[in-house]
Parts: sequence; C-alpha cells; structure tokens
Amino acid sequence: IFHFSLSLSLQLVPLIGFISVGLGSAILYLLRLALYSPDISWDRKNNPEPWNKLSPTDQYKFLVVSTDYKNLKKDRPSF
Repeated sequence: IFHFSLSLSLQLVPLIGFISVGLGSAILYLLRLALYSPDISWDRKNNPEPWNKLSPTDQYKFLVVSTDYKNLKKDRPSF
C-alpha cells in the first residue's frame, strides 16, 4: 500500500491542473473542428457537400497569418 504525504499531494496539484487545461483545450479544439469545419458533413440529406456553399470571403481556418479574406475575389465557377 502506497502512502502519500500531504506535501507530495500538494506538489501534484499544479501538474494535475496543467494536464486538465491541456486536455480540456484539446477536446474543445476537436469539437470546434467537428462542428465548424467545412470538410465535415453531419447532415448528408440536406447538405451533402457543405464546402460548395462557402464564398471566398469566408474564413474557416483557425489562424490566418497573411491572408485578408475580405479582399478575395471568386475565381471558381458556381455549380
């Protein structure tokens, strides 16, 4: 039987906190990808190809460094 002292368990509190924050942020990011990504289609009946309804000015990336989506022009045909 292992016996942890009180000082050892208090030293583990920051570690458990950082691991919890990391896991929580990873889960939130995966949920964001699953719900808002145009590559994923949850409703195959009403919208089987959601990527075709995006306009060139829609920003769907999480972080964009140098692209300004407001000034883009449409360079592909409409279907």
